[in-house]
Parts: sequence; structure tokens; C-alpha cells
Amino acid sequence: MYTMNQIVACNIKLLREKNKLSMDELSKLSGVSKSMLAQIERGDGNPTVSTLWKIANGMKVPFDALTVRPKSPYEIVKLSEIQPLMEDEGKVKNYSIFPDDENRRFAVYFLELDPGSYWKSEPHLRGTIEFITVFCGRLEIQFDDKSFIVAENESIRFKGDTIHSYHNIGSEVISLHMILYNS
Repeated sequence: MYTMNQIVACNIKLLREKNKLSMDELSKLSGVSKSMLAQIERGDGNPTVSTLWKIANGMKVPFDALTVRPKSPYEIVKLSEIQPLMEDEGKVKNYSIFPDDENRRFAVYFLELDPGSYWKSEPHLRGTIEFITVFCGRLEIQFDDKSFIVAENESIRFKGDTIHSYHNIGSEVISLHMILYNS
């Protein structure tokens, strides 16, 4: 977790470099000394709100541009820290690994299906395609009046915008990845 000083330091440096401003130029535009700017960019300074306003105004950016939490270029997701969605009285556990919360047009899930479990899914948005890879077990998938068996280390792709179902027909827990792609 980043401290606010680190967030501000990163944002000021990124904005300054994006606008091709030297420390001297930003100092002249903002009225904040070059040494104070350098200290703030290193995350060593503890700038006041009024100092940040001067910097924001000097760069002609909203104040929030200096305090916004940056998006990380990576994200580590730990299954143990995700609360699964349950189906079939807890026999189907659906972990949302990468939800489509940034309009990526896709979402990634990890599912565990206990032996004998069954889950009937309502149609997804029109044009949605499901990609499933089974890592352990044997899965029966039904859609469009067709039935398919997908075994360990096999994958299937199908239109997910119709009613479809998943059934663990084996004696072991099924582990699978599911990607929903919204075309």
C-alpha cells in the first residue's frame, strides 16, 4: 500500500515528465522552490495542501491529478483472499479473478465444482462467448440442446448468450478457468 506522499510524488513526477517540464520550469510556473519540488518528488517532503494547489495550478491540472492512486501495471490475485460466489448449495464455487470492471470486454473466473454438482446459468449478454479450460476432473456442459464432455487438460469455446449448464459427472472436484468475452 502506498502512502499519500508516495502517491503524490509519483503523480507529480509523471505529470511533469509528460508535460516535458524541468524542475526549474515547474518551479517558475508554480512558485514552489526547486529544492521543495525535488524533495516532494522523492517522497521525502510532506507538502501542504496549498503547496499542492500551487503545483497543480502551475501544471494546469486538477488537484485530484496529484492525489489519484495510480493503477498498477500488474496485479497479483490470491484465491485465498477472494470470497467465492456459491451455486448448488455451495457445491459450485465461482471465484471472480479479473471481473470486467474496467470495460475490458472480458472477465476471468476460477471455478471448483464438487462431485455431482450442477449449475444452470442464465444467458449472458448478447454476443458473449465462454472459453473454459478444465484442469482437473470431467465436466459436462450443455447448451443449444447439445451436450459436451470436457476432460482434464481440455478446453471448450461456446456462445454463452443462451441458457447453458455445468455438471460434474466425475468423482473428483473439478477445477477450471472460465473467460467470458463480450464481443
